[in-house]
Amino acid sequence: MATAAPPTGPAPRTGGLAALTPSGRAVVPAAWAMYDLANTIFTYSVVSYAMGLWTIDRLGPADGQFWFGVAAAASVLLNAIVSPILGAVSDRGGRRLPYLLVFTAITVVATALIAVVDAAAIGLVLFAIANFAYQAALIYYDATLPIVAKPEARGRMSGIGVAVGYLGTLIIAGLILVTGSGAEPLTFLMAAGLFTVFAIPIFVFVKERAVSDYRFRLRDVLSSWSQLGTTLGHASEVPGLLRFLLGRFFYTDPVNTVIVVMTVFATEAIGLSRGDVNIVLLLLTVVAVFASLGWGRLVERIGPKRTLLIVLGTWCVGLLVVGTVLSYPTFLIGGALLGAGLGGVWTSDRVLMLRLSSPDKVGEFFGLYGIAGKFSAVTGPLLYGAIVSSLLNAGWGTGAYQVGILSFLGLMLIGILLLRGVPEPPDRIPTVPVVPPLAPPVRLAPAAAPIAPGDQSE
Repeated sequence: MATAAPPTGPAPRTGGLAALTPSGRAVVPAAWAMYDLANTIFTYSVVSYAMGLWTIDRLGPADGQFWFGVAAAASVLLNAIVSPILGAVSDRGGRRLPYLLVFTAITVVATALIAVVDAAAIGLVLFAIANFAYQAALIYYDATLPIVAKPEARGRMSGIGVAVGYLGTLIIAGLILVTGSGAEPLTFLMAAGLFTVFAIPIFVFVKERAVSDYRFRLRDVLSSWSQLGTTLGHASEVPGLLRFLLGRFFYTDPVNTVIVVMTVFATEAIGLSRGDVNIVLLLLTVVAVFASLGWGRLVERIGPKRTLLIVLGTWCVGLLVVGTVLSYPTFLIGGALLGAGLGGVWTSDRVLMLRLSSPDKVGEFFGLYGIAGKFSAVTGPLLYGAIVSSLLNAGWGTGAYQVGILSFLGLMLIGILLLRGVPEPPDRIPTVPVVPPLAPPVRLAPAAAPIAPGDQSE
């Protein structure tokens, strides 16, 4: 695991953000949280808002929603295949930031290129690339939490990151509203530019040092199909970890899908204009900002598992409200519950994951954590898209959207039942780790294939 470099310069402060971090420098957790802001700008403006509308404008409601779901699912499926080994490789050298930088750059470039194309097929491919890289980056970002926060402050730090992330939604939603850019090229350019600007601080101010002399080699990726089995073997030795990951697959399925389809649902099922949707989501984001800070405090007070169970219960109520009655008031009420709960999912479940992970396998286990979320991000949009598209073609009208939303209640309840059986260990006190190779570097003949994981996204 990477450790924070010793602070240099003026003596560290003892209060505020400085008290949360091993470095004693307030700028470190602040810079870390800014990356949450940066990637949330992408999530809202591209994944949740513009891309679905962009595709519908070119292919129509039924086909557009279906192919948008396919592109989203394909991107996270590919990520699930290639990310676990990359997380494991980062454990060997104990560094996360170089990988985070590479995938951040890919996300930014692909997003900007969507602005200059008009063909639906090309745009969807670029979106799939951007979303793939964004999802891959999250594994490395989540795995840097131990660098910037003391064990007893990780719930609070996680909540701060999520809350600051929602400020990114406020920024980009406000710009979309002021400029009237909607699903036009300017939205994608703004998303790419702001992602770049707000991602810079983490690479400037968060320092980590390698705990071995390992250097990345492409052959480690190409020859490591066996790594997934090794990682699963390691995970099976941790009580409750595999059960937690299975539960995470089920409860993040609705979460990941709602993020993708909410804007289209609001316009097509509720009947809101695109401008009104942006205003509503802006208001709901304000709720989510304060809720995330509250969830972070609750994690520290009652623990991440109990907090997560409360959050998922909130989601069940929100899904019922949104899916049962299609009206503007119920959409606001249900949306507020879902938005508040969204921050709670990411705030609590990554802290629970850290408690279940041994320090020398954080990247490796976060790879599995990412796989669980990413496979749910594959099945969720495909399930929802197939239900809505088929029922729309069968003449169900807005009822198709209701069935699509309510179909997620069963998945959420399965996730809750699995989570209840997961033990919650205490915080692990970090030590200066000696990191052995995950498995002796596998040396196969030239022709081996890749594998790996990826979150949450959370």
